[in-house]
Amino acid sequence: MPARLSQTRFGQLPDGRAVDLYTLQNANGLTAKVTNYGGILTELHVPDRHGKLGDVVLGFDNLAQYLQKHPYFGATVGRVANRIANGKFTLDGKTYTLAINSPPNALHGGIKGFDKMLWQAEPHDGRDASPRRPGARQSGNLAEASLPSAVKLTYTSPDGEEGYPGTLAVTVIMSLTDANEFRIDYTATTDKPTPVNLTNHSYFNLACEGDVLGHELMIAADRYTPKNAASIPTGEIAPVKGTPFDFTRPQPLGARFSQLPDRPVGYDHNYVLNSQAGALALAARVVEPKSGRVLEAFTTEPGVQLYTSNYFDGSLTGKRGIVYQQHAALCLEAQHFPDAVNQPNFPSIILRPGQTYRQTTTYKFSTAV
Repeated sequence: MPARLSQTRFGQLPDGRAVDLYTLQNANGLTAKVTNYGGILTELHVPDRHGKLGDVVLGFDNLAQYLQKHPYFGATVGRVANRIANGKFTLDGKTYTLAINSPPNALHGGIKGFDKMLWQAEPHDGRDASPRRPGARQSGNLAEASLPSAVKLTYTSPDGEEGYPGTLAVTVIMSLTDANEFRIDYTATTDKPTPVNLTNHSYFNLACEGDVLGHELMIAADRYTPKNAASIPTGEIAPVKGTPFDFTRPQPLGARFSQLPDRPVGYDHNYVLNSQAGALALAARVVEPKSGRVLEAFTTEPGVQLYTSNYFDGSLTGKRGIVYQQHAALCLEAQHFPDAVNQPNFPSIILRPGQTYRQTTTYKFSTAV
């Protein structure tokens, strides 16, 4: 079979710096492609119930398109994912003003967040990114075939970047395991107290075409965080029962759009996962009935943002010439809650010197009969 990890040139930035593309492959033929520009997952090929591979993430064919404005296709998002109200927060008595890029709020790290940075990248053997299997030995003679295909990305965000305090050193390991999991392990350290909330912003369509309204979704969350007109949480943590936000049992994604108040119609909401202990746990399960593809998202994070491409309007043409229409994909962004830095009753996102930020999110693929 082909090499489990290969590296090719993806292009170059306007300042001449080279951008690379890493192709990861597992023993079952699943393939993921990751570029060190923005830590972007550009392709993810998984089989349907007949074994036919299909690319289940949205994106572009070339670097030039990623350098233009786009809705964070496949990107590593930070320093703080999601929204911060009015682009301000107070930490240890000092008020910080951030770059406003989604008026009146700061969104996904600012005008030039981690999604627009060139990360350092290198092949990784996946040893410290892979969960220990029962009976497995963590020794140097571990068979290569049992290790994930992985790439290690690093970026150091300087003090003051986009208004955030502290120099933040970030490592992201993306791996493709032989259990058909695309796994992301994040770590970060800082020299000053600072908010940190990292996520991956992949857009999934398990049918590889059309819209996702027929995808059947389950989210392991009995509660969610209601939001105001500016998409900032009100501070309430409310039950989903009896609302169109209830996905505790599988539901077609578009079945209750008529009950949603938001315009454009669709979901863009944070769910409070039932697993709040920080262990890797099931967050969501998606089934695409026609292809039989199944996606299970596991995370150590307390929340997941469900987004259904509400603002897509056909103005973006992606891979293979596909025009992305409204509801062309769904996002399951594992993270802490939106505006957590301004919401004292939400889990804290403050990282302090001497601490290490850690997060793991896994997207596992299988098929239904």
